[in-house]
Amino acid sequence: MYTLEQLRQKLTTYLSPKRYQHSLRVEEMAAQIAQRYECDVEKARIAGIIHDCAKNIPNKQKLVLCKKYHIKLTAYEKEYPDLLHAQLGVILAKRDFNIEDEDILDAIRYHTTGRPNMSLLEKIIYIADYIEPGRDKAPNLDELRDLVMKDLDKTLIRILEDTCVYLKQKNKSIDPKTEEAYNYYKQSSK
Repeated sequence: MYTLEQLRQKLTTYLSPKRYQHSLRVEEMAAQIAQRYECDVEKARIAGIIHDCAKNIPNKQKLVLCKKYHIKLTAYEKEYPDLLHAQLGVILAKRDFNIEDEDILDAIRYHTTGRPNMSLLEKIIYIADYIEPGRDKAPNLDELRDLVMKDLDKTLIRILEDTCVYLKQKNKSIDPKTEEAYNYYKQSSK
């Protein structure tokens, strides 16, 4: 297993400088949220720094790699191959970064779409990726950054809802996993 510093150093060869800076901010945000909710901070840091390790792979190559590693793709993923960095990130996390912890791997796998019944770490990485301080385009970011320290699940539901609303407004289809996650958490909050 690599130390966090070794993971950060190795990651610089996988990501553009801009994406690397984003990953550092997600790592830090994940650590803050993890500490607040008594989640393993070290695991949150690892998942936070590694979550986008496959992000800079060109989309055509992502499709080739998915075939190579026998990753079954949904119709949605074939249409939007940019999302494949999450699944390929799991492969790279295992192969290149020696990460075997299933909770960390699942946090990487679902950080773009979410899913029903997410673990605490999965929620933290999903949220940290969305609200890290360098993000400025999504609505309600200041409110969400405040809310996350008060109610993790409310923050998660708001982000899932904002994502669905944004995609509908842009006439884009919504990943079925994201819709399932939103419906699951909205229902469970009643």
